[in-house]
Amino acid sequence: MTRLVECVPNFSEGRKPGTIDALVTAIRAVPGVVLLDRQSDADHNRSVLTFIGPPEAAAEAAFRAAEQALHRIDLTTHRGEHPRVGATDVIPFVPIRGVTMEDCAHLARTVGRRLAEELHIPVFLYERAAKVPSRTHIEDIRRGGLEELGERMRTSPEWAPDFGDAKLHRTAGATIVGARPVLIAYNVNLATIDLDLAKAIAHKVRASNGGLPSVKAVGIDLKSRGCVQVSMNLTNYEETPVHAAFAAVKAEAARHGVAVSGSEVIGLIPEAAVSQVAAHHLMLENFSMSQVLEARMAQALTQDVSATVGPFLEAVSAPQAAPGGGSVAALAGAAAMALGVMVSGRLLEKETLPDKTADLRAKRDVLIQLRDRLQTAIREDAEAYGAVLRNSRRPAIDPERSAALTDALSVAIAVPLAITEWAVAGMQVLRALIPLAPPPMAADLKAGVFAAQAAGEGALVCVKANLDALKDDPRVPELLKRLGPFEKRLRERI
Repeated sequence: MTRLVECVPNFSEGRKPGTIDALVTAIRAVPGVVLLDRQSDADHNRSVLTFIGPPEAAAEAAFRAAEQALHRIDLTTHRGEHPRVGATDVIPFVPIRGVTMEDCAHLARTVGRRLAEELHIPVFLYERAAKVPSRTHIEDIRRGGLEELGERMRTSPEWAPDFGDAKLHRTAGATIVGARPVLIAYNVNLATIDLDLAKAIAHKVRASNGGLPSVKAVGIDLKSRGCVQVSMNLTNYEETPVHAAFAAVKAEAARHGVAVSGSEVIGLIPEAAVSQVAAHHLMLENFSMSQVLEARMAQALTQDVSATVGPFLEAVSAPQAAPGGGSVAALAGAAAMALGVMVSGRLLEKETLPDKTADLRAKRDVLIQLRDRLQTAIREDAEAYGAVLRNSRRPAIDPERSAALTDALSVAIAVPLAITEWAVAGMQVLRALIPLAPPPMAADLKAGVFAAQAAGEGALVCVKANLDALKDDPRVPELLKRLGPFEKRLRERI
């Protein structure tokens, strides 16, 4: 099972498409990361990007996007309705699958430290990553805006950042980084330009003033739309569902003779939250998520392992060159590492000696990273060879054909070469675990070693085939020399 973390960074820019595109490109450039959503608002002057990936990849993507924001967003000239303290205002990590909240808190601290040390941006940790209880809630850090936060940092030792110097970055301000559960950003627009009314309703419905549980709210002026907005974060949609938040705002507005003109979800919303709304308004009796088609399909496919791998086998079976041998090798390698993760996890459950526990946990962490990298390589190899095919079909008279094809072949060599390296590295860890395991688990590990060997050998075949297409490239002899040690280690017997 691939470990997945969701990251939803908010940037203080919603009006310059070029800047937002650069942030998106930085995120997408990290292998294993998938961008799910991008939303920008000119009045808020803010963009919310949502992506998922393995923990290490998600952390890297968040850092790279913040680095782009540092170079492209200047808070000294920024104007917008949404509260903010940084060019990269907030970076939350959310556990999705195979990770804990503490894992996400660790990611937050890792990214926070990098932002401070490498980009010189002061960082405050919040929610489940917070070290200081008074900074648990993001609104307490943002209170008074950028200027007041800077003053608190300057005058009060209690407001020294968790990472970095106790002063704002001149153009990037500060960044808030943390770990939290799934949150729904939900806004209700009012058919009026009375900002005081929007603020009064936000004051009434938010939890901190005795309103709806798990609701944060502010009033926003949407000048471009000619209305005002009650902008909310629902931090626990089971305590306060979307329809309850909508009804509360609508009722308060009606008391003042104002209608609701619409509402919007910013970013993504869990399927369960949408089902809550449907069940409420349709007055469904005994309704459960198991009645949702997509949820039932996901449950069935998860339980039937053969069904989950079926689409990949169909793609390989199709009369097309990719996915091909490299992707199959990567899948074999990822499966080998997964066996090691399973066995080391079971051994950890029984181990009590601290030294042995630490050793097992270190081996398991290595295998998890290799598994995730090899799984990502399934797609990367198919994409790399697809690029080779596309460039080989370019007309011979195309002056850029040769260089483009060489570049594509270089990537098509690099990916299976990496698969080989990861398979060999993982195989050594699997071998080291065998003496520690009882016979049934040792058999699983030996199966993993054989699968890793197959992955490495299969990837090497792909490397050599692509090297053959670069016969005149001066790099070829050196690359061929690099393959020797891998071949030797792959052919060692258990």
